[in-house]
Amino acid sequence: MHQYLKSIGFGNINNKRELHGILYQVEESYTEHHLITLDEETDFCEYVKEYGAGIGIAVFGDMDIHEKFTQRYYLPYFLGTGITSYADVYVERRIDREAYVGICEDLKIGISLIFHLQNVSEYLKEKQLYKNSVKYTSITLAGLCNGGTILLPVQKNKEQEKKQQETAQNRMMLMSAAKSGDPAAIESLTLEDIDTYSEVSRRLITEDVFSIVDTYIMPYGVECDRYSIMGEILEYQKMENEYTKEMLYIMKLEVNELTFDICVPVKEVMGEPAVGRRFRGEVWMQGRINF
Repeated sequence: MHQYLKSIGFGNINNKRELHGILYQVEESYTEHHLITLDEETDFCEYVKEYGAGIGIAVFGDMDIHEKFTQRYYLPYFLGTGITSYADVYVERRIDREAYVGICEDLKIGISLIFHLQNVSEYLKEKQLYKNSVKYTSITLAGLCNGGTILLPVQKNKEQEKKQQETAQNRMMLMSAAKSGDPAAIESLTLEDIDTYSEVSRRLITEDVFSIVDTYIMPYGVECDRYSIMGEILEYQKMENEYTKEMLYIMKLEVNELTFDICVPVKEVMGEPAVGRRFRGEVWMQGRINF
């Protein structure tokens, strides 16, 4: 049973029989259906069923020449809104199945951000049409989250906010130069990291870490597309899973200057969300490539 079914309101599934019933419903009363030819006898098949605005379950498998469908795997999904990044994206196929991950090299976060690719069928169509010269314009990320905590914002004045923005911009320029092999930029980044470590170590004696760190994103666990995040809430709303009637929070977060949406069950959130407050939790990162 997929761990993140809970994120979209299916946390009350108790056994495999209930799960198989839901997956059968996806195949029989789907919202979308995609077929991509893999070879002369097999098509890659995708059934998608929505259970609310932007949330649902996708079932993937093979369709043979006799139109017999063989299920290979399924995934809960949540579609984000807006544009998260215009940075370069590389796509790699998973070893064990016809699924793909995207690798985004955005300088704002300083790490290679890995996400599960949602629009696999669209990507395969583009790949077949343009061979190896597929063009991407941007990506839209979204996170599935099983629970989290609401934190109060860090108090900052206008001057501190302006200084923080300038520092982030200068760091992006240095990282871009360091990526190109500039030794002076590499040295500056190293010295900056040493100074930051010293200042944080000094402040931690009398302050809490969450009053020092405004937002963060870092890998979590052994799966490459799972992250621990803390971000500022820009917008939020409640939504109901039409099948289970469970209430969900849809939050738009700003995390290290990246903006994306997350979906999390209301009953699993500690605290009351509000614009300006922060959300902290662990997410499974998904994303769509905009062609």
